[in-house]
Amino acid sequence: MEGEALSGAQLIAQALRDQNIEYMFGIVGIPVTEIAIAAQAAGIKYVGMRNEQAACYAASAVGYLTGRPGVCLVVSGPGFLHALGGMANATINCWPLIVIGGSSDRNQETMGAFQEFPQVEAGRLYNKLSVRPSSLEVIPAVIEKAVRTSIYGRPGSCYIDIPGDFVNLQVNKNSVKYVECCLPPPISMAEHSAVSKAASILALSKQPLLIIGKGAAYSHAENNIRKLVDLCGLPFLPTPMAKGVVPDNHPNCVAAARSMALQHADVIILFGARLNWILHFGLPPRFRQDVKVIQIDICAEELGNNVKPAAILLGDINAVTKQLLEEFSKRSFKYPSNSEWWKRLRVKIKNNEERSKGLALQKSLPMNYYTVFHHIREMIPKDSILVSEGANTMDIGRTMLPNYYPRQRLDAGTFGTMGVGLGFAIAAAMVAKDRAPGKQVVCIEGDSAFGFSGMEVETICRYNLPILIIIVNNNGIYTGLDANSWKEMLKLGNPATCVPPVSLLPNSRYEEIMSAFGGKGYFVKTPEELRNALKASVADKQTPSLINVMIDPQSERKKQEFPWLTRSNL
Repeated sequence: MEGEALSGAQLIAQALRDQNIEYMFGIVGIPVTEIAIAAQAAGIKYVGMRNEQAACYAASAVGYLTGRPGVCLVVSGPGFLHALGGMANATINCWPLIVIGGSSDRNQETMGAFQEFPQVEAGRLYNKLSVRPSSLEVIPAVIEKAVRTSIYGRPGSCYIDIPGDFVNLQVNKNSVKYVECCLPPPISMAEHSAVSKAASILALSKQPLLIIGKGAAYSHAENNIRKLVDLCGLPFLPTPMAKGVVPDNHPNCVAAARSMALQHADVIILFGARLNWILHFGLPPRFRQDVKVIQIDICAEELGNNVKPAAILLGDINAVTKQLLEEFSKRSFKYPSNSEWWKRLRVKIKNNEERSKGLALQKSLPMNYYTVFHHIREMIPKDSILVSEGANTMDIGRTMLPNYYPRQRLDAGTFGTMGVGLGFAIAAAMVAKDRAPGKQVVCIEGDSAFGFSGMEVETICRYNLPILIIIVNNNGIYTGLDANSWKEMLKLGNPATCVPPVSLLPNSRYEEIMSAFGGKGYFVKTPEELRNALKASVADKQTPSLINVMIDPQSERKKQEFPWLTRSNL
């Protein structure tokens, strides 16, 4: 008996749905439009974006927030190439992602077909898996393998190449090799002897420090890590996206004494954090020469990078933390809260917090970064999902805007990628709509960062996503010029030869972009105007809004706050 006929597009959509894929982001065109239509028919939510790069960032953020990859759908050639930034960002951040790219028809290969490009080969550099199905019948198996590969081991991006002629080609349903949904990743635990050794090293430390990475957030280790911090009385430092795994207002958080904590700790235990540039590679002068590092990571290849560990615990962060908890409950170890180390840390925290508070309460206009963040912190809900990007905006925002819950801070990440903000915010709003209705998504960006993907404001309005965008506008990259200085500069001649490369047009009315698409736009120059705009935006849970906050173009972070984040490595 003949079975029902399916198109390639329907087969792809059904195979994705069978793997519990919920969200797809992309830009349609030849040859993938039918795939998006079929995905919607199969119950997958499709969000049409304005640039493939932003679409890919959005799909990757879904992977981080849910543990199941989002899909980015792109056309051949240029569409695929525009998505490479998102693929690289996902793989370097260790976030699961599936990219499906249309490609030229098989019978036109090497002929100079429309948008012909070696996509499978190009994809290998950016992805854990880069594959082209050999026939329609194997598509479900290939999609299952891509989803499995994206979430097993160290998560990352996977690319599936779909020849244009596959999309409308028909196949008999009975001849398709269907594959069940892949199981969640297996949970591995560290060797018992390694757990015991790590506990012994930690128990003998004089100046311990626990560093929480976004790997801990991804593995949902928050409850066990919080128990460990409380049980052992250890000071902890979150990396940027790990903020909220243990709340920032926990008494053991030493983020406000970051440099000192790193420089003087004698034993450091890493929970899903890598000794990369964000942590100065674990090397002097930012760390002690003789520091003992205990490393917990899901990826064996990461163990021993840059510093030889005193103990290595290979396994799932949550499971290994539970093993450590069990070990310490037997040993009844508690680091004394009246130690010399704690006293020094608390003095440094108090001094740094007072300096920030002093800057935040300055009354002079135009405002500085600290004043702006002080009012944002007071006005937005405590459980907001914070998306942050920019140079000073992101760095100062990290210190001034606390997180109380895990997986609620998304920023430029390990790859230091600018342009992620609106894609991340769209993904967070889509996930929140389904899993935490009413939760506020607040996207705080520098004016330069906003420029990378500003047209996604139209996407936000089209899908009516109640995102609050706050642009901290200093008329430039790092620093800018005020309107008068700009006019004087233009008198010198052609702006291409006279205007500093960091400068942007002063007093740009970015809020009018939001107004143009039916959202609410606010232009603010004073703390009072800022508070009024924040109050109105937070109260209106139905309408997207954008607050364009003008600050002093020369406002910068306080000296030596993040000396590791210099202009040379941004």
